[in-house]
Amino acid sequence: MKDYIRDSLLNDFFIVFQRAYFFEDTIENNILFGKPQATKEEMITAAKKACCHDFISALPDGYQTNIGEGGATLSGGEKQRISIARAILKDAPIVILDEATASVDPENERELQHAISELTKDKTLLMIAHRLNTVREADQILVLENGRIVQRGKHQELMQQEGLYRRFVEIRGNAIGWKLGGRE
Repeated sequence: MKDYIRDSLLNDFFIVFQRAYFFEDTIENNILFGKPQATKEEMITAAKKACCHDFISALPDGYQTNIGEGGATLSGGEKQRISIARAILKDAPIVILDEATASVDPENERELQHAISELTKDKTLLMIAHRLNTVREADQILVLENGRIVQRGKHQELMQQEGLYRRFVEIRGNAIGWKLGGRE
């Protein structure tokens, strides 16, 4: 690790945060932030893989649409998919997803999961998540409690153990279908 300098190390990573930040600029320039020297074709290919090309193309100014400070004109799912387009364009070998699906509605989640699948092909992925469907297929799940690893393994292995992971899954399962005023 001593051979790495900060800039070369950062070139190997891309982080998709729960709250992606966008510049008050066009969608095109916000995607190109991942790789400023990319061609328009590369940028559009990344947007297609991130499942955002169709909604961008439907906008009156398409890729030239100004999205406002912080992406104010976009939904949470649209922001995340544009952020993933940035990451696909950068093509870093290590991707960190920090609660990337946490604030996304169910309609956008399917598109976002597909975009994440495109982003993480042949990559090392570190995922921070509370949503079970986000981590269920992981090669290794680390369960943290009070900042310490208390369990590790694949989903099926963790489900066979007593512990925090299985309790979490059971609580989530019991909560499905509950609404204010009782159960349906």
